[in-house]
Amino acid sequence: MEITVNGQTIKLDEPITIAQLLQRFGMEPVRVAVEKNRDIVPRKAYAQAAISPGDAIEIVTFVGGG
Repeated sequence: MEITVNGQTIKLDEPITIAQLLQRFGMEPVRVAVEKNRDIVPRKAYAQAAISPGDAIEIVTFVGGG
């Protein structure tokens, strides 16, 4: 199946959740915000939020500075 992550098309062999996608990219769930098809996904729902073919996922990382 194909999905779009931050504007780039990605092919996946099997359905996954938001949490699994973040793990695949080596991202910490507490350091990102995720939007699925223009809806913000609550962090506590990442493990249950299934990604379907054609979904558009936006991942924003938090950066600290001084």
